[in-house]
Amino acid sequence: MRRTSFANWPCSIARTMDLLGDWWTPLVLREAFYGIKRFDVFQQELGIARNTLTDRLRRLVDEGLMEKRAYQNEPVRYDYVLTEKGRDFFGVLAVMNSWGNRWLSGDAGAPVVFEHDRCGHESEAEVVCGHCKEPMSAADTHARLGPGYPARLAERPDIKDRFSR
Repeated sequence: MRRTSFANWPCSIARTMDLLGDWWTPLVLREAFYGIKRFDVFQQELGIARNTLTDRLRRLVDEGLMEKRAYQNEPVRYDYVLTEKGRDFFGVLAVMNSWGNRWLSGDAGAPVVFEHDRCGHESEAEVVCGHCKEPMSAADTHARLGPGYPARLAERPDIKDRFSR
């Protein structure tokens, strides 16, 4: 059964989910942020089937989040390294980690915490306004149509209602 593609939806969240596709892709990216580069180590750490890992790495390379760099010639073997686009995904994973630490950790506490290298303190990711640097929450933020929203859809009454303030 083929899944619905969200790649062309007028929503960056839907497009991102289309790229991620399943739970393995963010976990592969997580391992890359932990410093894993080699196929066999990704497989060992995740316990993922080889064919599934091959598919996920191929997709991440095709989408420009990772690149393959040969580290051996015979046979050819590759490191998978994050690109700028891939490194930029860190904020997404950091916020997911913070949310999970808050709501899913249980009595044992957070399984993984981040330490900020610049200040040396343990820290949780937080969403802040890129303009004023104040924290953002659903209570004080609203969505509006951006310049890339299709004009043909923007005229629909249900869309106007959804994005009216």
